[in-house]
Amino acid sequence: MWSQLGGTLPAPLFLFVAGISFALVTDKLRQKGVSAGQIAATTIRRGGEIFALGLLFRLQEYLIAFPWAPWTDLFRVDILNTIGLSLMLMGVTCGVALRFNRQAQRLDLGIAAAGIALIIALLTPPIWTSWQPRFLPWPIESYLNGVHNLGQPQPWLFPIFPWAGFAFAGLAVGFLLQSNWAHQKEGAIFALAGSGGIGLAYLARWLDKRPFHLYAGYDFWHTSPNFFLIRVGMMLGILSAAYFWCRRGAGQWGFSPLGQLGKTSLLVYWVYIEFVYGRLSILPKHAQSIRTASLGLFAIFIAMLMFSFLRVKLKGRGSEVLAWVHKPERASQ
Repeated sequence: MWSQLGGTLPAPLFLFVAGISFALVTDKLRQKGVSAGQIAATTIRRGGEIFALGLLFRLQEYLIAFPWAPWTDLFRVDILNTIGLSLMLMGVTCGVALRFNRQAQRLDLGIAAAGIALIIALLTPPIWTSWQPRFLPWPIESYLNGVHNLGQPQPWLFPIFPWAGFAFAGLAVGFLLQSNWAHQKEGAIFALAGSGGIGLAYLARWLDKRPFHLYAGYDFWHTSPNFFLIRVGMMLGILSAAYFWCRRGAGQWGFSPLGQLGKTSLLVYWVYIEFVYGRLSILPKHAQSIRTASLGLFAIFIAMLMFSFLRVKLKGRGSEVLAWVHKPERASQ
């Protein structure tokens, strides 16, 4: 089971980190004295930009696969779409909260975000089954439960329920980490986050094994709140490990591969997805051993790391690169 859990973490991590980043940006805007309305407008606009990029990415994938791809692929709910929508939802939430209480503490905002994350997780099973909003056009319903045009929710899509819950969980953690008491005891807080995350994962696993469940249709791997809590617990453990790696581990050596990839995360995602899942896949799909799959993972990691490094080094130096490329032509003339 635990190995399968590890394979499901990339998408939740994207959303979780987006929530933490959102909290940092919102807190910085508050410290500058920006009004609640401006904070909401700024963050919602950023979410809209990510959402638009998600739509553009779907168009690109459709054109690359044309004419084999069905037109309905243009309306697939992918992870970028959900990140954008989650940012907009968090912007609305923080804007409303700060408008009603400008002096709201970080702890208050964190608790509110955690509550919304839990509500999303608890509502996911009925929205996928008995409360399925069939009255909506399927392109809109798909953003709620991933139904696409197939009549039933599809587990390979990324609808708001449950995926936006991970963004709100990250938002809660981000606000809590920005609180004054967290700054005063930073190391202890991250250690507590790691141990608490492990405890949360085992608690959710224990609840899953109980003979009774809240829902008539119980689907652990797709809609279960227990599965949601296990993944949140694992991400808290990863967050704690990342902190100690950077503060006291190899992160002190001066170069962090993950930190480098983080500087160009959106661009790296845009490129790597085609080499891993698309028509430019470097390995035949569904035909790899553990050894060859591991070698492929290592190869794509190194390639994307080099790509990210070059992107950062050459940013803003396009004219120099073009001059260097055309230099041999001028010399030959």
